[in-house]
Amino acid sequence: MADDPFALFDAWFAEARASEPNDADAMALATADAEGRPSVRMVLLKSADRVSGFTFHTNSLSRKGREMADNDAVALLFHWKSLRRQIRIEGRVASAPVAESDAYFATRGRQSQLSAWASDQSRPLGSRAELEERQAAMEAKYAGEDVPRPPHWHGYRVEPRTIEFWSDGAHRLHNRRLFTRGEDGAWSEGLLYP
Repeated sequence: MADDPFALFDAWFAEARASEPNDADAMALATADAEGRPSVRMVLLKSADRVSGFTFHTNSLSRKGREMADNDAVALLFHWKSLRRQIRIEGRVASAPVAESDAYFATRGRQSQLSAWASDQSRPLGSRAELEERQAAMEAKYAGEDVPRPPHWHGYRVEPRTIEFWSDGAHRLHNRRLFTRGEDGAWSEGLLYP
């Protein structure tokens, strides 16, 4: 048994990046509103480490952003079908530092930067033409200039409390390894029935 779930995550993630045909960094993000009504969607992992946890970026005014503001308990799920593996993570989410969000935003493609301004993510949209007009307006506004990061677009970090590694087994005798972080920050490991 290992005592460091991040070392195991790094190994599995490296294998997924080598074998998954698309988006090995895609993870399901589950949130819940203040009343506990759940919602789930895919986001992209930007970094994972022992200090910062699992980082992704999004619009804080979107449904997920509003839900994370109301309820910081979240769950993540990586599913790598080609490897017949998944990793489940549960923990608390918090905003990443502004400088980190600025640095990552600067690496995004220009059209993606502009769309961060053009889209009122998760809000009703009257027509596709309306979105395309807003995108064109942002292109005109920032013509010949760097596109600044919108104040509502930033990074989030999930500090894991549990990390479960699941791998497929014959006859549904799957392997489930559960790492749990104690109050002292140390990880303990156990097994779960499949």
